[in-house]
Amino acid sequence: MVNIMGKKDNKDGFIVQASILAATGIICRIIGLLYRSPLTSVIGDEGNGYYSNAYNMYAIILLISSYSIPSAVSKVIAERLALRQYKNAHRIFKCALIYVVIVGGIFSLFTFFGAKWLVPKSSVVVLRIFAPTIFFSGLLGVLRGYFQAHGTMVQTSFSQIIEQILNAVVSIGAAYMFTQAVADKDHTTRAVYGAAGSALGTGAGVLIALIFMYLIYLLNRNYIRSRIAKDRRKEVDSYQHIFQIIFLMVTPVILSTFIYNSSTVVNQKIYHMILKAEFHMPSAVIASNYGVFGGKTTVIMNIPIALASAMAAAMIPMISGSYATGDEEETNNKIQTGIRTTMLISIPCSVAMFVLPKEVVGFLFPQKESLVLAADLLRVLSVSVIFYALSTLTNGVLQGIGKVNVPMINAAVALIVQTVVLVAVLYLGLGLFGLALAMNVYSFVMCVLNQVSIRKYLGYGLDIIETFIKPLIASFVMGAIAWGSYYLFSLVMPIGNYSLKNRVCLTFTIVIAMVAYFAIVLKMKILDEEDMRTLPKGNLLIRAAKKLRLL
Repeated sequence: MVNIMGKKDNKDGFIVQASILAATGIICRIIGLLYRSPLTSVIGDEGNGYYSNAYNMYAIILLISSYSIPSAVSKVIAERLALRQYKNAHRIFKCALIYVVIVGGIFSLFTFFGAKWLVPKSSVVVLRIFAPTIFFSGLLGVLRGYFQAHGTMVQTSFSQIIEQILNAVVSIGAAYMFTQAVADKDHTTRAVYGAAGSALGTGAGVLIALIFMYLIYLLNRNYIRSRIAKDRRKEVDSYQHIFQIIFLMVTPVILSTFIYNSSTVVNQKIYHMILKAEFHMPSAVIASNYGVFGGKTTVIMNIPIALASAMAAAMIPMISGSYATGDEEETNNKIQTGIRTTMLISIPCSVAMFVLPKEVVGFLFPQKESLVLAADLLRVLSVSVIFYALSTLTNGVLQGIGKVNVPMINAAVALIVQTVVLVAVLYLGLGLFGLALAMNVYSFVMCVLNQVSIRKYLGYGLDIIETFIKPLIASFVMGAIAWGSYYLFSLVMPIGNYSLKNRVCLTFTIVIAMVAYFAIVLKMKILDEEDMRTLPKGNLLIRAAKKLRLL
């Protein structure tokens, strides 16, 4: 596939492609975190609560209408490309566009006109601003899925960065202008208008990314046409058959992704209902508290999970291709590599959040009134980083081998279990910590069920020692070094302002922790020279390790 630099990507390993998408995902999360702090200063925790209410509902509707389109389209097209059926691959692309225009249009209208029944009154206007984004997201998803099917993540990565940058700029700017327009109104009104401005940024980001991806498609159109012309296959799939394939592929993926991600909305609804009915807590206080949980803690937790999402997105077309050709050994090798790479990053991130939660939260959200609460929640949720990363990745594996109904069933079982737990702990008065515990339960159950399913269909079993135990040991040692380094820096750093001092100390601590973890991983032989060559800039890492006598 010709990329935007005019070179070919088809020889790149899937780990490299996944790493490109993962690095982009992390960059986008960092951009998202950096703008959340000034945005929170504009709209406050109450505005975050109203935004979270609307965003969670928008996310669920997006899941149903178009969120799963990239993975579904990339899987179906990748299978055709593996068999060199270029005409069929492009027909699937065109049919997918028609599908999302119809489905996305219907759900956009449903969201706009049904907003007053979907979210609390204060979040209605915010959800309505989200509505057009659903339509544009479907088109964007098909274009991204098309390029991902060809084994290149560069186009998707560029579009995601552009999307997030514009999202950040417009969100802050629109939130500020909207709140200034009602500066003479009460605090709740300003919070609602600020949340609406933030929602506008999401739509602007998706629209610019869609324009970018379409331009990239136009640049590649001649290459695409020439390859179709070389396909001498006389028999091609009918459009009716292709729409049937898309429907049968997309629907289970949508349902699976919907159930997998609906725990957030279910938890939010149950939390609001029980605290209002049983504990008589005012709606504004509930929204403000949930703003800390949904707008701060889970946002931080999702940064390392971005790696798993990227790895899953890269694995689906790659696994689909090798599985379609009957190469089970290659399929299992890709699964092993993907899981090991993800765990080597998510486990130390989890430990870091447990060891230095207040410092991590304070780096991004220095608002003192909610700092301790957000930090305590992050410590409880830190274990979910590992479970969500693994369950996200194994979802992608099962979808890649065509077992799209299995993650749906597993997610439904996990949702039932965590809902029972959530209701019980909320009635015990655990509040936001009950939400955190429920998320831990949900992600753990998903991990177990998905792993059982993968073993059943592929005969693949996790290497517990190499995949979990050794990275855990290395991460605990790194965590001790990070904790000691931070407090040593905090003692000697001559800065009076706590927020600035924390950011400087944590920055130095992160650098030391990364170097220490890299050294420990090599000394424990968790990675060898062959493993490192599969990583981006692997040769550079090998040279550095040899100079430091780590290899």
